Parts: sequence; structure tokens; C-alpha cells
Amino acid sequence: MSRSLSVVALLLFLALWLAASYGVRYELMEDARWVGLCSVPGEQWQCQVRSLLGLAIHFQVIAWAGLGLALLAQLLPARLGGGLAVLALVCGVPALVLYTASIAVFTVVLAGLRLVRQVPGG
Repeated sequence: MSRSLSVVALLLFLALWLAASYGVRYELMEDARWVGLCSVPGEQWQCQVRSLLGLAIHFQVIAWAGLGLALLAQLLPARLGGGLAVLALVCGVPALVLYTASIAVFTVVLAGLRLVRQVPGG
């Protein structure tokens, strides 16, 4: 696959991932109907997902995982570092949307810089 086609595919995927992240935020996390439905614990699997995602947001798990991947991607060579940078973006985009933007912005910037960096011999 040519480099320009790879870039277009990555940008298209990230745009769809951003839209999905906003869908989760506004349809699952902020929608008032889920508050009533999830008042009785354990009845619907969506409530379990909402609860676990709320804990992950509270403890900033997604943002810190993305930042760790982005930092590791800076150290690893060629394709392995690029792959980790893509994974960091996959973690960073939802972290930006889901209330942890202060950490996630560093994730997205570092991962983006790693993706555009010219690696010697790669």
C-alpha cells in the first residue's frame, strides 16, 4: 500500500473513531434516560459498560495508556514505533472526547509527531 493511501486510510479511520467516541459520550454517558435505567444495578449490560467506562474516565486509564504508548513509540524503531503511535492515537482520541483532554492532548501530539517523523533506515 502506498504511503499516501495509508495516510488517507488512517485519517478516515480516526475521523470515524472520533465520531464513535462522541456517540458514546452523548448517547451513553450524558443521556438522561440511562440515569433512570441504570438506577437498578445489574439489570442491563449497557449499565455495566457505562459504569466501567465511568471508572476508566475517573481514573484517567484511557489517557494514561495512550500517553504511555506514545512515549514508548518515540523510543522504538521504524514500523513497531509507528504501530504503537497508531495505537496511542486510538487511545488518545476517545480520551480527548471523554473528559481527560489535559493528558490526552499530549498523547495525540506525541503520536502524531512519531507518525510524521522520518526514521533513518525505515
